[in-house]
Amino acid sequence: MSELWARMALGAYRVLGSASYPFMGPFLALRARRGKEDRARRYERYGYPSAERPQGAVVWFHAASVGESMAILPLLEHVNRLGISTIMTTGTVTSAEVVRERMPSRTYHQYVPLDMAKAVRRFLDHWQPDLSVFSESEIWPTIILELGRRRIPQVLVNARMSDRSFVRWSKAPALAEALFEKMYHVVAQSDLDAERFRKLGARPVSVSGNLKVDTGELPCDERVLAQLLALIGERPVWIAASTHPGEEDVVANVHTRLLSRFPDLLTILVPRHPERGTEITQMLTGRGIETARRSAGETIQSSTGVYLGDTIGEMGLYLRLAHLVFIGRSLVGSGGQNPLEPAMLGTAIISGRNVQNFRDSYRNLLANEGARLVRDEDMLVANVEYLLDHPDERDRMAANAWRTVEEMRGALGKTIEVLDSHIFPLTVKQGLEGI
Repeated sequence: MSELWARMALGAYRVLGSASYPFMGPFLALRARRGKEDRARRYERYGYPSAERPQGAVVWFHAASVGESMAILPLLEHVNRLGISTIMTTGTVTSAEVVRERMPSRTYHQYVPLDMAKAVRRFLDHWQPDLSVFSESEIWPTIILELGRRRIPQVLVNARMSDRSFVRWSKAPALAEALFEKMYHVVAQSDLDAERFRKLGARPVSVSGNLKVDTGELPCDERVLAQLLALIGERPVWIAASTHPGEEDVVANVHTRLLSRFPDLLTILVPRHPERGTEITQMLTGRGIETARRSAGETIQSSTGVYLGDTIGEMGLYLRLAHLVFIGRSLVGSGGQNPLEPAMLGTAIISGRNVQNFRDSYRNLLANEGARLVRDEDMLVANVEYLLDHPDERDRMAANAWRTVEEMRGALGKTIEVLDSHIFPLTVKQGLEGI
């Protein structure tokens, strides 16, 4: 009965997708107006290609957003070095812009097709991938089923299963198994993630650690960095990075409350979604906080209270402007954001307690005293004040954060070992075809 229910649920999902397909045009147009879709490349979401398929074997990599994309770029480079072309799909405009600047020469970028049969089949008919590699928690039923129908191996790397997702999938075990059993291999970030995938029907499952630890430091324009550091001078400065709606209000309150102790305080605010820059600026100026927007080319003045980093692909720049960062989506909302990027740059880390999506990373950082967790605005004020007032302690935390990253490295090599078992047959096949 459970298997029948799973087939019925997946059938209903496909029927709903087919019925919705004709109406996706207005939906994508609305998203494009909001900056969430690339207007000129919307057709790719329907599976239409923007490039010819290269000769020989092709491996399809997919990552949802910027962090996931950056983490798997070394895998693309490895596959390319073996003489195999790759196609990289992403789901956001931001990730597309970042990937386009950094992807290897034998990689083609496309937007991921809508999880609807017509779009998926059109995409697969054109690119005909020999292997598919998805990252983290990207589970799309139609894509999984269509890849399975075509017997294209599917590997999930850097895989993680959040508390919420695990509860949701556990309520439909037959449906979960019908999808996860299609995976040829799941390479999980942690033992807990691996256990959850096994319970949901995935086989085999191995543990690699977090691929994001093995990526290089976020890049930045050294010339721009020097200019901004000169403008900041000796002012006390802290960063609020990857903030979500509601957290900017908290950051504004923290900034205002700390002015009595640090009259020339500079707060660097980097929202997770840069398109919210105007909304955030209006909130800050409404509170009497002088704000300079990076996207508008406004520079830091002596009277600037908040420098708003509302640009794409410059997190490496912002994180180098201070040695103390609060990481968002952890006080308001839940799940947290990746703490490893600031840790790699030797930055002392403060976060809210809602960091379920990065549990292992924070556990290691806390054990090494490279991070602090706060429960509310009052605790955030107290910790920012203390660490600004005690640079020795701040520097000790920053050094501990960097050491934590060094101790966690190794996921890339373990993941490559798994992929090579699937890629080696492709190199043999490609060699035979060249004879």
